Amino acid sequence: EQSNIYVSPEDCQQDNPEATGQCLAAYESALEEHNRTAPKFDTQNDCEYEFGNDRCQYVQTSSGSFFMPFMAGYMVSQLLQPRPYYSQPLYTSFSPYSPFRSRWVTSNGYVFDGDIRRRSYNAPSSVFEKKPTVNRTIKRGGFGSSVRAKSSWGSSGSKSKGWGG
Repeated sequence: EQSNIYVSPEDCQQDNPEATGQCLAAYESALEEHNRTAPKFDTQNDCEYEFGNDRCQYVQTSSGSFFMPFMAGYMVSQLLQPRPYYSQPLYTSFSPYSPFRSRWVTSNGYVFDGDIRRRSYNAPSSVFEKKPTVNRTIKRGGFGSSVRAKSSWGSSGSKSKGWGG
């Protein structure tokens, strides 16, 4: 599906001035999905090893605490169509150790071709499928190792159950 990547609701609104409400709703939907499905780490060092310095946030919940990357952007499909649109959180890494450095990646490890300057893709519908809630943390290198393995299969949309689900 033809999809666009935005880094903020304002970014989306610049491309779609007639869809201000949809841009904000798509961002909020992606943020909600991010909070539910983002990779989670025991330590800030483990998270920053994957995503880069100052790219992770501390989260405290009733069931414990963890670190997770900030949502770097979100992908939207069918924003201006009469049927429902889809949105997904996206991540990127600024870490020299990461296989997805300066590339867009979904919470379940689908890596998009090209670098983060590219903002339009023909994304497979599997990218927008609901992902399982992440309840466990992963160790340093865990997310990158899984992404690296998937990348070796090609970025044609291998399916995953998610990280620590």
